[in-house]
Amino acid sequence: MSTAVVRTQTLIRLPEELYARVKRRAVQEHRSFNKYVEEILDKATELKYPKIGPDYQISDEIKAIQCSGFTRPSQEEIDSDPKLAYMVEKYGL
Repeated sequence: MSTAVVRTQTLIRLPEELYARVKRRAVQEHRSFNKYVEEILDKATELKYPKIGPDYQISDEIKAIQCSGFTRPSQEEIDSDPKLAYMVEKYGL
């Protein structure tokens, strides 16, 4: 099931030279100015989590949480929190 992305319109002020450079780059990449800026901002603010290898040992503290009556968050909570989703997937909580 695909959900629509809600977009917010905003106004930013850029120096003319910067606007021209970004516009040229967007044209070179066959994108609209808006889509190009959106992709740049998305990459710049992307949540990054450490890469953990398959041989990573789960700490005793995490095992204790899992065994101490910890209840799995609802799917709605997981969907709304990327960090929580990462933890649930990575540690099988």
